[in-house]
Amino acid sequence: MKSTEFLPSDYDAHGRLRLPVLFWGVLLLQARTWVLFAIASASRDSGNALLTLFYPDHDNFWFGLLPGVPAVLAFLLSGRRHGYPRLWAAFYPLLLVAQLAQLLWLPLMWLNGEPLSGMGLTLLGLDLFALWWLGSNPRLRAAFRVSAD
Repeated sequence: MKSTEFLPSDYDAHGRLRLPVLFWGVLLLQARTWVLFAIASASRDSGNALLTLFYPDHDNFWFGLLPGVPAVLAFLLSGRRHGYPRLWAAFYPLLLVAQLAQLLWLPLMWLNGEPLSGMGLTLLGLDLFALWWLGSNPRLRAAFRVSAD
């Protein structure tokens, strides 16, 4: 049964709640190291230079891939979420934990001697906003709820 707290345009043709547009931006933010990896892989000649520019310490790059795993999997599963409703519902807390991990990642790197930069502060602000939005958006929470279709 459709909820009356959302507009009819918030539902797709099958009566399922659509994912908010900002959700895709949050997934990209969480999977930013994966996006960088894809871009570096696509640019053969300058790929290593690009990775070194953003991750001078290559160990940080490999650790940076970890918090993006739930975002990549959520992106892949989003088109089939109606087929796996319990699995889809389990991704919501995973995405919150991954966002919290990314929010704490940069200050920990700064405490370990990584230089403070404008890009780092911008990412910290975006991570803080993404965590707040993931936790407070009612439409997103409803889209992850298991329904008895």
